[in-house]
Amino acid sequence: MVETLAVTTDKKNRAFLKWAGGKYKLIEDINAKLPEAKKLIEPFVGAGSVFLNTNYSKYLLNDINPDLINLYNIVKHQPSDYIKDSAKLFTPVHNDEQLYYQIRQKFNDSNDVYERALLFLYLNRHGYNGLCRYNNSGKFNVPFGRYKAPYFPEKELWYFAEKSQLATFTCDSFEKVFARARKGSVIYCDPPYAPISKTAMFNSYATGGFTLDNQVKLASLAHRAGYTRNIPVLVSNHDTEFTRDIYQGAHMTKLQVSRFISQNGSSRLKVAELLALYQAD
Repeated sequence: MVETLAVTTDKKNRAFLKWAGGKYKLIEDINAKLPEAKKLIEPFVGAGSVFLNTNYSKYLLNDINPDLINLYNIVKHQPSDYIKDSAKLFTPVHNDEQLYYQIRQKFNDSNDVYERALLFLYLNRHGYNGLCRYNNSGKFNVPFGRYKAPYFPEKELWYFAEKSQLATFTCDSFEKVFARARKGSVIYCDPPYAPISKTAMFNSYATGGFTLDNQVKLASLAHRAGYTRNIPVLVSNHDTEFTRDIYQGAHMTKLQVSRFISQNGSSRLKVAELLALYQAD
């Protein structure tokens, strides 16, 4: 199988959001496997590290989390106002546990898209470990993070705003995104990872979760896109017996990634991950 590389930017660019499972540290490995194309499609864009560190002509960036997509569209179209207004929440006064929970409640009660976008960034940077988690009622429920001085990502916001002029942001299911893809594009999938064990499943980044049946469906769509529709697909996931089984037929590359996997985050352990590439010869 002949593999061509996507063109990367000269330096690595960080996302303005903290994100569990973000791909900043794996950019070089991912870029080494991403084929050239006119458009990069991401059904699970998350914090956007792959988007920010590739150089395609166009992007279709999707996520099932409406708060995330609304935020991205606001940063794309109103960067000056958004950066000025969100900076007001990054003061020593706002780095307070009681105030954090008041702001979290305000976020959960608000139906104003712009206000939710401002508060989302505050919660992301002041909440525990950069988690984005909702309960079964769709309420954001990440606890206070207890950081000495949460970082305001002004530089990263400006870069995202500039780069996002090449992007279209959508909030759809991954199935709809695959259906929208056309030849000349490449698809990169970073779904909520399959569990290493039955007790390790974290998939509540958006209401509804991501089931094992979803994992199987994604693998099926990736196989069809890569080998029947001639649209290359690269998928990231944990390296487990389950993922190796559902990704049969793909070219698989094993990676060792350092992650906090214990509750207290006191140590980093190497966790095996896979890159599965579906690409016709």
